[in-house]
Amino acid sequence: MTLPISPPIKPMLAKLARSIPESDGVLYEPKWDGFRCIVFRDGDHIQLTSRNQKPFNRYFPELLPVLADALPDRCVADGEIVVAHAEGRGLDFDALQQRIHPAESRVRMLAEQTPSEFVAFDLLALGDDDLMATPFRERRALLERELIPNASVHLTPATTDATIAERWFTRFEGAGLDGLMVKPLDGVYTPDKRSLVKVKHERTAECAVAGFRVHKDGEGVGSLLLGLYGPDGDGVDRLHHVGVCAAFTATFRRELVDELGPLTVDALDGHPWRGWAEAQADATQRMPGGFSRWNVDKDLSFVPLRVERVVEVTFGQLEGGRFRHGVKFQRWRPDRTPESCRYEQLDVASPVRFDELLAESG
Repeated sequence: MTLPISPPIKPMLAKLARSIPESDGVLYEPKWDGFRCIVFRDGDHIQLTSRNQKPFNRYFPELLPVLADALPDRCVADGEIVVAHAEGRGLDFDALQQRIHPAESRVRMLAEQTPSEFVAFDLLALGDDDLMATPFRERRALLERELIPNASVHLTPATTDATIAERWFTRFEGAGLDGLMVKPLDGVYTPDKRSLVKVKHERTAECAVAGFRVHKDGEGVGSLLLGLYGPDGDGVDRLHHVGVCAAFTATFRRELVDELGPLTVDALDGHPWRGWAEAQADATQRMPGGFSRWNVDKDLSFVPLRVERVVEVTFGQLEGGRFRHGVKFQRWRPDRTPESCRYEQLDVASPVRFDELLAESG
């Protein structure tokens, strides 16, 4: 490639805020629930790179021709790869995750069954011009002028009106809006620096604790396995694995070992996930064990606990019955029984079509 910016580069990042800042000098955009992707195009050569500078081309081959139709002949664009839900219920992050698969035959099949789309939100280079030192208002204007949207490539909606941004934040969460991005119009592009602001949804839930994973350094508890009760497909009430909470301090990891140690005694007797603990979990199943799709060497086996403790956590989204993003430990809830931890407690957004957000805010 003979572009003014050579791949790979690290994307610009954001720091978290819990309220929408109001300012005359910012642009508000949806925060999409997908895979961050920087696209390098030099004529017929298109290279897709992930947030961690890993190549994406082999996983999303269907994007290459539609990006060629939409993007300028020589450019570098920043955006998000998403998959729209087959039933029109916003974005489907689970289906997007399934696209990262080592088998080429499955990649081809999924490219047809769950085709991906690209939402563009920044232009880092155009022709021979490196735009990273150009103010964002000018980069956005160039993106609006140069991008030719199609059925699979979109220009992200944007507004300078905080009232409209607030409406997006509350109304369109069910379409896959993960929150809001707040970008200074005079800002330059700063790779790998948290120069932007992201405002994300946060809710609380009380969950049963059914096990834990040892921290990767072998010292203390790395994460707690969370469960909620609810009917299974056969109508039987079961404890469903809904995710984990982690990111503990080193001191708290060690404290959790003492806190949870007594619950490991006879933990498998009547444990609702006994089969998962005793068998090698299949990587395609939503089980506590198994292997990470991103790192096949990562051991995800777990230590079962007697299901007697309840923890209150914060979470951002619920998708496919599981927590997505930012699950954080808040406190133990000795006043709650595990059986009382049910899906019905959750206040989650109603589904909204992905294209409805694009149409209303575009």
